Amino acid sequence: MYKKRRDKITKSLKEKSMLIVFSGKPPRKSEDNFYKFDSNRNFFYLTGINREKFIYVYNNIEENKELLFIQKPNEKMEKWIGRFLKEDEAKKISNIEDVKYTEDFNDYLLKTLKENNIENIYFDIKNWDIDEPLSQSQKISKVLVEKYPYIKINNINKKIEKLRLIKDEKEIELTQKAIDITNEAIKNMMKKSSSGMYEYEIVANYNYILNKKGVTTSFDTIAASGKNSIILHYVNNNSKTQDNDLILCDLGVKYKEYNSDITRTFPVNGKFTKRQEEIYKVVLEANKEVIKNSKPGKTLEELNDIAKEILFEGCKKLGLLEKKEELSNYYYHSVSHFLGLDVHDLGNKKITLKKGMLITVEPGLYIEEEGIGIRIEDDILITENKAKNLSKNIKKEIKDIESLIKK
Repeated sequence: MYKKRRDKITKSLKEKSMLIVFSGKPPRKSEDNFYKFDSNRNFFYLTGINREKFIYVYNNIEENKELLFIQKPNEKMEKWIGRFLKEDEAKKISNIEDVKYTEDFNDYLLKTLKENNIENIYFDIKNWDIDEPLSQSQKISKVLVEKYPYIKINNINKKIEKLRLIKDEKEIELTQKAIDITNEAIKNMMKKSSSGMYEYEIVANYNYILNKKGVTTSFDTIAASGKNSIILHYVNNNSKTQDNDLILCDLGVKYKEYNSDITRTFPVNGKFTKRQEEIYKVVLEANKEVIKNSKPGKTLEELNDIAKEILFEGCKKLGLLEKKEELSNYYYHSVSHFLGLDVHDLGNKKITLKKGMLITVEPGLYIEEEGIGIRIEDDILITENKAKNLSKNIKKEIKDIESLIKK
């Protein structure tokens, strides 16, 4: 699988070229601590390996040679931080036969450049904000530009991004597994919810299932009750829920590096008020209609227009607004994003949807004056001519939610 992906990328390179992709390393958190490491998603996509300080190298001068540089095993360090990936294990995962140690990378690179007529070097460079620290790819490319001005530096990032947009069967299978675990965890969370609980207690019932399954969250869980639900990225999760509160829970699971991203909004006491039900039905209608229209040929921008039309008409009937431009007071995000190795995966709102793409559908309404925020989010696979809702088993109908929470 990983070899096939690499072949698609390396076949697109110009003659007399090298490709260098770094797995990355975790940023320092404090004097003696680092943030949790996640490999550069493109490196993982090409090799299947989630280890820091690894390097993938390809050149098409030496008979299409592939190399993988790994950290040299250190028995003393293993007693402190755990097992290093061994050479045979790296070969088995990546299907790369030539494995060397990272301490030899610089010598290899200099020797290759000296002995071969390399004209192009490709790096995977993500264009982050200008105040982000330089990546390894950016640092080494700057050095090479100074020392070898005749070599052209290229960015392979967009080509890998384009390939990642279309999911294969294995990627869909892993995403579905993440969604299924999310479903089980949401059920546990809803069943055990009641008025007076703190938001973090409700999250704890969600996390219980994740811990039991040996998986982690795909992002910081949002559990926003009452007036907190109008804040899109509310993550404090420290308020006490009140009777008649809705709680908006935006959450997900990471399973073997693939992510789910689901939002459900439910009454902590198990019963929607009449007003909550009215607003919920508008959001649910938008959710269903956008899913219905999620098919090849559409763009995320067009899907958002569909959502906005339904939300506007609904808000108008609810007496919230009169003019379409007022909708931004109650709906201030887009209805969809791509999903995959990243929760907000590669791709923009103008890309035409194709078979094999994974997207979210997440309309919402946030009414500050009433302290009501509602979002309903599903994970959708684009098939040959329609949408397949991978999260269809996660309850979202009013009667199903009330029945699940009913005490």
